[in-house]
Amino acid sequence: MSCIEQMKYKLYLERTSFKEAREYIEKNSEEVYYVDPGYKIFKDYYIIGVPPVAMGVRGGEMLFTYVKPCHGTFVMGIDSEEEIARLRENEEKKIKKSLKGGVRDKAEAKAAPMSFSEMYRN
Repeated sequence: MSCIEQMKYKLYLERTSFKEAREYIEKNSEEVYYVDPGYKIFKDYYIIGVPPVAMGVRGGEMLFTYVKPCHGTFVMGIDSEEEIARLRENEEKKIKKSLKGGVRDKAEAKAAPMSFSEMYRN
């Protein structure tokens, strides 16, 4: 898929701030997950935002922020049971890893990237 705008979506907020988008998602979702900037959705797209970046689930719809350069931040909703299942699975793994209380290997022990440019180098 070449552009997320070619998918069937609903717009809930237009040209808003990251904070207002996060608050909208928190208030209008049945489940809320917080992901890091750079989280990948729909195989080709990265979530951009100021942490904590909220992603919401409402029924079979996933709510998330979408940043369009020169146009601002939007809150979009796309029906996708597959993507919701992947989000739940990824978040469950994160919770289980933190409950174990340790780092298993050296790859997991790497320091977090300091900037967006460092994050995309790898």
